Amino acid sequence: MTLRSLLFVPGDRPDRMKKALGLGADALILDLEDAVAPAAKPAARAAIAAFLAQPRTMPLYVRVNPLGSGMIDDDLCAILPGAPDGIVLPKAEGGPSLAALDAKLTGDIRILAIATETPAAIFGLGSYGGITQRLAGLTWGAEDLPAAIGATQAREADGSYTAPYQLARSLTLFGAHAAGVDAIETVYPDFRDLDGLAAYAARGRRDGFSGMMAIHPTQIPVINAAFTPSPAEIARARAIVAAFAANPGAGALSLEGSMIDAPHLHAAERLLARVRP
Repeated sequence: MTLRSLLFVPGDRPDRMKKALGLGADALILDLEDAVAPAAKPAARAAIAAFLAQPRTMPLYVRVNPLGSGMIDDDLCAILPGAPDGIVLPKAEGGPSLAALDAKLTGDIRILAIATETPAAIFGLGSYGGITQRLAGLTWGAEDLPAAIGATQAREADGSYTAPYQLARSLTLFGAHAAGVDAIETVYPDFRDLDGLAAYAARGRRDGFSGMMAIHPTQIPVINAAFTPSPAEIARARAIVAAFAANPGAGALSLEGSMIDAPHLHAAERLLARVRP
């Protein structure tokens, strides 16, 4: 199932984990990395392990610490007995990072890689395909990367990304699709600006992202709405599929006064595959 919304929850806040279950997100990301201070990580690991041991009503991912941090093995030792649905890997740097994490996992655990947080990561965005069936998607971020290269800002005055981070976003999008997995849009930091979030999420879906990460519960309904096909879109997609089914072998057809061909059929089939029962 395509995940529209993934809500971050600090790993050292078990009270928030429980509350997050009923907030409407498609999945939770229980965080052991940036949201947890170093001294609090052991307690966070224990809290997440206890949460994973409870009956599960939705997918639970865990963001571990990076491969080079010296902490990831302790993270995995604590959480893998609880069989999380997925691992979010920060500071991934292409196929080798994916293979390294894959070797540490057992069972049916997926991987969502955060693929733009270091300069080297940008050059690995086309290397995620064919490494492991665990890969569920690629996502990106514009917080760690500017810090890593000494940039003073990642955004223009109007809130849009500057050119280097537009590039990182685009390469993540194409890298995910090249690997045959979901492209997940990054967070929208201003959780009070729901209109801005709606516009940002709409652009993400327009460009080819299939879901988005959230940092606050108020963002979830907006994100879910943006990444849910409308009734009109569903009807149009079904009409396209039906037109080609009725005309096998046709290369191009006319539908409601416009020409449709193989790319339209492919897009319609992709959209219908995302429709929830």
